[in-house]
Amino acid sequence: MTTTNRPIRRALVSIFHKEGIEVLAKAFIEAGTEVVSTGSTAHRLAELGVPVTEVSEVTGFPESLDGRVKTLDPHIHAGILADMTNPDHAAQLEQLGIKPFDLVVVNLYPFADTVRSGADEAATIEKIDIGGPSMVRGAAKNSATVAIVTDPADYALVAARVADGTGFSLEERRWLAAKAFAHTAAYDATINEWTAKHWPKPASVDTAQADDVTPVDEAKFPATFTRTWDRAHVLRYGENPHQQAALYLDPLNQHGFAHAEQLGGKPMSYNNYVDADAAWRAVWDFAPQIAVAVVKHNNPCGLAVGGTVAEAHRKAHACDPMSAYGGVIAANSTVTLEMAEGVRPIFTEVIVAPDYEPEALELLQTKKKNLRILKVTEPPKAKTQFRAIDGGLLVQSTDLIDATGDDPNAWKLVSGEPADAETLKDLEFAWRAVRCVKSNAILLAHDSATVGIGMGQVNRVDSCNLAVERANTLADGADRATGSVAASDAFFPFADGAEILINAGVKAIVQPGGSIRDEEVFEAARKAGVTMYVTGTRHFFH
Repeated sequence: MTTTNRPIRRALVSIFHKEGIEVLAKAFIEAGTEVVSTGSTAHRLAELGVPVTEVSEVTGFPESLDGRVKTLDPHIHAGILADMTNPDHAAQLEQLGIKPFDLVVVNLYPFADTVRSGADEAATIEKIDIGGPSMVRGAAKNSATVAIVTDPADYALVAARVADGTGFSLEERRWLAAKAFAHTAAYDATINEWTAKHWPKPASVDTAQADDVTPVDEAKFPATFTRTWDRAHVLRYGENPHQQAALYLDPLNQHGFAHAEQLGGKPMSYNNYVDADAAWRAVWDFAPQIAVAVVKHNNPCGLAVGGTVAEAHRKAHACDPMSAYGGVIAANSTVTLEMAEGVRPIFTEVIVAPDYEPEALELLQTKKKNLRILKVTEPPKAKTQFRAIDGGLLVQSTDLIDATGDDPNAWKLVSGEPADAETLKDLEFAWRAVRCVKSNAILLAHDSATVGIGMGQVNRVDSCNLAVERANTLADGADRATGSVAASDAFFPFADGAEILINAGVKAIVQPGGSIRDEEVFEAARKAGVTMYVTGTRHFFH
C-alpha cells in the first residue's frame, strides 16, 4: 500500500503566543523529535524539558536588529522549501549540509492586537511580522514535504501525529497549507487596512488626469480592495431556515455594533443583526437629542426624539403599535427603569442601547427572558458601505446627514409661508428620519415623532397613500395626517404624490426637488397654500 504520510523527525517552532505549547512539548519529548526554535519560544520549550537547538546555532548568525533578523537565512529556508520527494532537492541539501524540516509551527506577531491597544505608529510597525509569514508561506508552498501549523487549535492533532510517528498525509498537509495561506492573507489584509488609513497617497505624487476621467479617491476606492474579517460564530441560520449564516468581525474594530455585548436573551439571529444595526444607526442620526427607533424588517415602525428616553420610546411605539410587535428597539441614551417598564408588555426581539440603569437591566433580564439585550458603547462610525453582487462588490461612502441640503438653513422655500419654529423643527426631524426608511420613502411627523411611514414601494404615489393610511388607521382611527409635516426621500416625479399628502391635511412638505416637473409640484402646493421646501439633497435607501 502506497502512503503519502511523512513522519515528523525535525520541527521548527517559532511562535509569539505560547498558549497550548505544552501539548507539543510533551509529544516532542516522547518521540525524540529534533526541535529548532527561536528566542522566547526556545526558552519556553527548554523550560518544558524539550532539547532545543537555537536558530542561531543552525544559521551561524546571531539574532540581530532587535529581533528583526533571526530566521531569514538560507539554512532555515532551504530546510523548509526543499521538496524531499524531488531527488535533486534532497541531493542539494546533502551537499549544502542542511537538514530538512518535516514540521513548521508558527504564529505571528499580534499586529491587530497592537492596533486595537492604541499603540503608537512605531510600536505598531514593530508588530508587522516578516520572518514569520516567510516561513509560513514557504512551508505551505512545500506541502509536498512539510506540515505547516498556524492554528493553536491544531496542536493536539499535531501532538498525536508526532507521538505515534504517523505524521500527516499529503491530503492533510494540503489542508494545513490552505489554512496557512488564509492566515497570512488575512494578516496582510489587516496590515493593508491600517496602512491605507494611516499612509495615504501624498499630494507630491499626484498625477494630472484627463478632463474626461472621473477623479478617484485612492483612500476610499483603492485599485485593489483588500479587507479581512474574522469569523466570530456561526448563526442558527440566515434570513430563512434553509440558509446558512455566520457573523464576522473586523479585526481592527472593537467597538462597532458587531461587537455588541449581549446582556441577556436568546442568541442573536441573522435578521436580528440586520434590524438592530439599522435601528442603531437610525437613532444616532439625531444625536445629541435623545432618540428611540422601533424597527421591523429593516424599516422603522416608529422613530421619535423626546426629553427622556422613556418619552421617546412611547412616541416611537405609538406610530405603529401593530408592526412593533416582534420588532427591535434602539436608543441612543441609557435605558431607564421607566423605559424598561414601557418595553415590558411589548413583545420585542432585541433592545440595543449604550447602557442600562441597573434596575432597568434587572427588569428586562428577569421579566423578558427571551429578549436579546445588547450594549454598544460607541455610536456607529462606518464611513464605507459594501454590498456584494454576483461576481463583485459595490462600495460607497456611507449616507450620513452631512450633505449641504441636510442643513435647514440651505433649504429653498418654493411654496407657502416660511414655516414657524415648531413646524420647522418637525420638518427637520422628518428629513433626518426619512433617511432610514426604504425607498421610495414618505414619512409623516408631528411633535418630533413619526406618525405615518410609507416605505419600500415601487412608486411614490403608493408610498404617499401608505403613509397617510398608516397615520390615520393605527391610532384608534385618529386623523394624524392633518396638521403633520411630510418628508420625501427623493423628488416627486409628478404632482399626484404631493397632492395625496396635501389632500390628507399635511401642512408642510420637505423634499429634494430636481424633477423636470418641479414647477407642477410646486404649483400644486401653492394652490393649496402648503409650505414646501426643497433641499437639493436626496436620501435613497435600497
